[in-house]
Amino acid sequence: MSALLLALAAGAVIGLALGTLGGGGSVLAVPALIYLLGFSPVAATTASLVIVTVTSATALVAHARDGHVHWRTGLLFAAAGVGPALLGGAVAGRLPDVVLTAAFALVAALAAVRMLRPRPTPEADRPVRPGRAAAAGAGLGAVTGVLGVGGGFLAVPALVGVLSLRMRAAVGTSLLVITVNSLAALAMRAGTADGLDWGVIAPFAGAAVLAAWDGKRLAAKVSGPALQRIFAVVLLAVAAFMLIDAVAR
Repeated sequence: MSALLLALAAGAVIGLALGTLGGGGSVLAVPALIYLLGFSPVAATTASLVIVTVTSATALVAHARDGHVHWRTGLLFAAAGVGPALLGGAVAGRLPDVVLTAAFALVAALAAVRMLRPRPTPEADRPVRPGRAAAAGAGLGAVTGVLGVGGGFLAVPALVGVLSLRMRAAVGTSLLVITVNSLAALAMRAGTADGLDWGVIAPFAGAAVLAAWDGKRLAAKVSGPALQRIFAVVLLAVAAFMLIDAVAR
């Protein structure tokens, strides 16, 4: 299968997951770029940030139109993550490939386990504690900067479990956080963008954007918990494969 078709297929899967779950799809972008499209781990994390930024910003517009974005909470959460995202982006280019791959696999596995054991969703949004929002946002920003993922697979659980947002609000607000953190991380990765294959990245991102709109419609028709469990099992398998690959090097 050609690189173009692989990029379109991977982008569609990731966009569908992002639009449906408000995050999580982007965590598959890095392994897809490495194992299907031949990118190095550093190049894959940079390319992933480009794809995640474009896709998340597009999906954010749709969720904002429906009133599912808590702008104040999201901006507070994201602002706390900008500094760590910038620092993480600078650190990522200095890490050996094997360390980057292993770290990514461990975080992906943690996210998968968290998805399989979701916390109860609150019946109504509660007042946000700025300190808790800032702490959670800083941790998410660091993960985004180092690993090149938007962090939605961690942002949604944090917004629900730590900040007590309802699921729909958490999904929409997470897209705002992802967009801001990804832009900040990209700012520190300008040097790693040289030599990226834009002939692969552009169709990958385009397919993800289009699929994200379909994912949003799918979310209204299919059980969210069921989709989340299926995605978590796939993510856990990918994480195990990447960890084995990192250890075998």
